[in-house]
Amino acid sequence: MENVKESRQGCQLAGATRAERQMGKSQRVRDPVHNLIEFDGGDFEQTCWKVLQTRPMQRLRRVKQLGFSEYTYPGASHTRLSHSIGVFHTARLLAEVVRKSLGNDHYRQSDAQIAIAAALVHDVGHGPFSHAFEDALKKLKKGRKHELRTRQIMQTDEMQEAFEDYPELPEQIADLIEAEFPTNIYASIVSSQMDADRLDYMRRDRMMSGTQQSGIDFDWLLSNLEVQKVPVGQDGKFVRKAYTFVINEKAVVAAEGYIFSLLYLYKNVYFHKTTRGLEKIFTALVFRIAELVQEGSEEKAGLHSTHPLVQFLRDAEDIENFLALDDTVVLGSLNSMSLAPDGAVAELAIRLRDRKIYKCIDVTNRMMRSFGLPKEDDDADAQAARGAEAARRVARVAEMVAERGLLTQMADNVPLFLEDTAPRSPYKRVDSSRLFSRIHVAAGKDLHDLAEMSPAVNSLSDYKAYRLYGRDRAEVREIERIIEEASQ
Repeated sequence: MENVKESRQGCQLAGATRAERQMGKSQRVRDPVHNLIEFDGGDFEQTCWKVLQTRPMQRLRRVKQLGFSEYTYPGASHTRLSHSIGVFHTARLLAEVVRKSLGNDHYRQSDAQIAIAAALVHDVGHGPFSHAFEDALKKLKKGRKHELRTRQIMQTDEMQEAFEDYPELPEQIADLIEAEFPTNIYASIVSSQMDADRLDYMRRDRMMSGTQQSGIDFDWLLSNLEVQKVPVGQDGKFVRKAYTFVINEKAVVAAEGYIFSLLYLYKNVYFHKTTRGLEKIFTALVFRIAELVQEGSEEKAGLHSTHPLVQFLRDAEDIENFLALDDTVVLGSLNSMSLAPDGAVAELAIRLRDRKIYKCIDVTNRMMRSFGLPKEDDDADAQAARGAEAARRVARVAEMVAERGLLTQMADNVPLFLEDTAPRSPYKRVDSSRLFSRIHVAAGKDLHDLAEMSPAVNSLSDYKAYRLYGRDRAEVREIERIIEEASQ
């Protein structure tokens, strides 16, 4: 990051006035996805630059964007800080689409600034290893979801000081991030089917993981994006008209590619069996450490009473305890934990440190190969019946696992079995009351949902993976026996 004199590039972003653009210096960040990202010299973007320098944001340098994915894709070691800057930049581009479509008279700069600032800080509430840590806290019934944690962070003195020129922004940002659904076009910049978050992480995660699938035609999508006013309904009745993003019919193929690319990223990167298996081990490790902390026996975990993880597990609501946590805190403690007196902590820490994962059995793939793949003489009904039968047998395996209590079986507090369910809806079809969660296509004078314009998108079914992991050969054999029994 560097300070430079303001360039003309990007001066119109977020509707900055000429007077604002001539104030102060600007800063540039060199980014592998977007090349140069500039914070202009105006008051608003200089405030965003100040926010970027705060401790909560700089902490994201030490939180990896893809958690344990680097164990599978060694290049995927990029951070949530780089992603956050990319989302900020992408949000400005989407805000500029709104400004050009509506014109300066109808463009609400204050709402756009809320969205752009929210884009910058949207990940500030993530803990170490992000979603894996959140899953551990959910199992422990401790802490908060990262969206709720964001509000706590926005209320800290340091964040309040960074936003001193825009004192209402922290609360407005927290409201936007916590909202279940976007309520206007500016909020949809941050949360929708094709928002700034996805438009950045899809490109960034593909690049850094090295996967050759999942490329999107970003420039074409953006150049064919505009804003139109469309009717909003509730319970089948017209309520009002509202502005929303609309893609031109020429971009339907690019939008199809976007939907399929997102699905491929989930299947190949985010839901990779090795990554998910390591996440489950991490969850088990945090759970065991929490048990020892609750007993006042954290030294058995190889950790001192002042260790940040111990402090957090004692009081998960204290925001300072949370801000002291990041990936490096956990990774830097694995050697100590591997020597822990508690055998469970030691084994799980060694597995994480040395990539000693449990053996994975992909039950869904196994059943699909045996019962779900279409045969040469199948018609559509027969193919559907095969898929339904495979799904039924997968469900039966899950039932048998629960009935036999496999997931509660332990050996010296180490789980013998781990379970992973990985569901993903490639394209969420929603009613007109959730206007901003759709991808609208302008075809002549009419507007259509992307699924109506694209048979390929319309044909997509939900992706569901069900996997079981066995600690050793005996557990793997038990999983195999259950699969064989459920297949009969």
